[in-house]
Amino acid sequence: MSRGRPSRRRRDVLRVLKAASSPMSITAIAKVLGVHPNTVRFHLNTLLNDGRVEHIEPYRKRPGRPPLMFRAIPQMDRHGPRRYRLLAEILAAGLASARDPSAKAQAAGRVWGRRLTASEQQREKTSSDESIDHLVGVLDEFGFAPERRKSDGQQWIDLRHCPFLELAETRTEVVCPVHLGMMQGVLESQAAPVGVDRLDPFVEPDLCVAHLTPLENAE
Repeated sequence: MSRGRPSRRRRDVLRVLKAASSPMSITAIAKVLGVHPNTVRFHLNTLLNDGRVEHIEPYRKRPGRPPLMFRAIPQMDRHGPRRYRLLAEILAAGLASARDPSAKAQAAGRVWGRRLTASEQQREKTSSDESIDHLVGVLDEFGFAPERRKSDGQQWIDLRHCPFLELAETRTEVVCPVHLGMMQGVLESQAAPVGVDRLDPFVEPDLCVAHLTPLENAE
């Protein structure tokens, strides 16, 4: 038997229940689909556990145990396919067509970066090393594979992976400023004495570099 058959059958059971004008029994569903009631019972259990189908108390007209009745819960299919990349491409294309798209993208990323740690308890003072370590942790959580690097008083964060790679390759003017703004926002939310003044994308096929700099007005 094909591994895909059970999921298709489950969709069939759900489709029958959605089309019904009233709750249905297992036997009635099986009759519509031309399958054994045990097959319907198996898939109904999964649909119940997923919160897509519910039991309905039958109206008792006669003595004895009435059959279990079921109906579909009206809702969008939360197990269906997602197309978040398509959404990202649409939004990026819209932003790219606006005036000064890089600045707008950077501002959006900065707002998002501030919100990432807005609920965390803020310390009165944050050292440069603590701030950078915090930023590296955030970048690591989001899949950027960051590597902190310093030499001769200068510091960088190497980014070895881009979680939006395909989009970044075609919409560099939008996606990379979002990343820059996000890093700036994360540091700003920590009142950090250091900032990210530049992000160089794809300096190597597997490397983007964020340049760190001390803030002049930091105490």
